[in-house]
Amino acid sequence: MFEGVFVPHITPFDEEEKINEEMLRELVHYFADAKLNGLVTLGSNGEFPYLSFEEKLKVLKIVREESSLPIIAGVAENSTRETIKLAKEAWDIGVDGLLIAPPYYFKPNVRELFAHYSRIAYEVEAPILLYNVPKFTTINIDIDVVEKLVEEHSNIVGIKDSGGSIGRLAELIRRVGGKISILAGTADLMYPSWILGAHGAVVAVANVAPRLCVELYNAFREQRYQRARRLQLMINYLNEVVVKKYNQISAIKEAMRMCGLEVGYPRMPALPLDEKALEDIEKTLIEIGLI
Repeated sequence: MFEGVFVPHITPFDEEEKINEEMLRELVHYFADAKLNGLVTLGSNGEFPYLSFEEKLKVLKIVREESSLPIIAGVAENSTRETIKLAKEAWDIGVDGLLIAPPYYFKPNVRELFAHYSRIAYEVEAPILLYNVPKFTTINIDIDVVEKLVEEHSNIVGIKDSGGSIGRLAELIRRVGGKISILAGTADLMYPSWILGAHGAVVAVANVAPRLCVELYNAFREQRYQRARRLQLMINYLNEVVVKKYNQISAIKEAMRMCGLEVGYPRMPALPLDEKALEDIEKTLIEIGLI
């Protein structure tokens, strides 16, 4: 079972928008030193839609070479066939699990979505985590579909839910929380979801404040609930600025650069933020004590 705080880490690029291999290797160790429980490679913050198939494999190989932490690989593609192809390649590289969002161009209906995940689970002998991220796919995976997939496929072992609804997370916990890992996908619901029985979180803000996220998780596990509450409020404030207020892949990289990590900028069409946004992010990081 996947438990704890995982970082859906960024993909660093150089001035020519090429993968910065040296920085990527450095980041793997940076997150391990922060005592995170694992890495999610090629998630949304890794800008996976902007990477070629070959680049995705390159990133996975580098991370696998460097990491002592469990790795969950994002392998979402728009067709079932291509998703299976990437999933098998990722599994052969040696990752520990696969994170799969729904197709995000043509929108499958409930029957098609169930068939999509079923075919993948049948053909790929690896632990699979569903990825519910309606912010980007516009699809909110029906909980009935989740429950049926869990019943029929033993290698579907978890779900990252980034829908932002504590009610939905509670229902997932009630219906399948005893069978699979329920991971909060939005930072503002980490502590609330853990109180209800979720097993961990995969949150973008961990790129910027990994130690704060780890401290929150440890405070919860040690039943230091007042400390956990204060940390959650602090993380919420940071999350509102670097994840929700601006283009998150731009804002997260800007915040990381302000913290001393030269991760470059996002690939176009995403652009660096303007001066007003940079001042806002810097002010937030100072208030929280990250710089």
